Amino acid sequence: MATVGVGKEPAGVAVTPDGKQVYVTNFDPNTVSVIDTASNIVVATVGVGLGPVGVAISPDGKHAYVTNNFFNFSVSVIDTTTTPPSVVATIPVGGNPSGVAVTPDGKHVYVANNSSNTVSVIATATNTVGTTIAVPQGAGSVAVTPDGKHAYITGNVVSVIATAANTVVATIAVGFGPQGVAVTPDGKHAYVANCGPGPVNCGPGTVSVMTRPPTRWWPRSRWGMSPQGSPSPRTANTPMSRIGAPTVFR
Repeated sequence: MATVGVGKEPAGVAVTPDGKQVYVTNFDPNTVSVIDTASNIVVATVGVGLGPVGVAISPDGKHAYVTNNFFNFSVSVIDTTTTPPSVVATIPVGGNPSGVAVTPDGKHVYVANNSSNTVSVIATATNTVGTTIAVPQGAGSVAVTPDGKHAYITGNVVSVIATAANTVVATIAVGFGPQGVAVTPDGKHAYVANCGPGPVNCGPGTVSVMTRPPTRWWPRSRWGMSPQGSPSPRTANTPMSRIGAPTVFR
């Protein structure tokens, strides 16, 4: 096992598609460390905005997108092809951006803005925010499905965005304090890490598993979805009223 020294308070980490480099955000010095995976040495340190936390790499590996969480809320765009890598754009977004994900086609970047309860959608061709989507109860982490059709956003609930129209099509109640979210390569399941049982403090955590059959969603726990997208108690074998809304297994 190797240990690589980076900046103070490292937060986010992302690996380039070719596996040759790792980008690590350092919150306090406002930098990104670039690690060469062959030698496990930091080969570059890139200055970004204040309080960088999240980082995502484009599918072609040419750009890294870093969320700057403190004060001047923004996303730094790093050109990874230059030596050393350099910031080529700074994009204003919503309050306290944290989670960030790039669509599989590389055309859009989804940024979760926690304090403004919004998601900024960046067009990578112009490095501008084309759409801002309101989501309920916070926005912390984000994951895009492999087909690029949906984005999952964790707040106090999980919001599901249809990327074609950039609208929230479902909200799902999961465990207490949802944090990270990840989608399986086949797109059939999303895993959400919850910080604890609640209702006040974190503790021994849980993971909510959302599944999406190809046609209609069926509830397997006591929570379904109302037509308005709010959680509602349901019985075990009652069809969901909304087509395409995820079921939560706890």
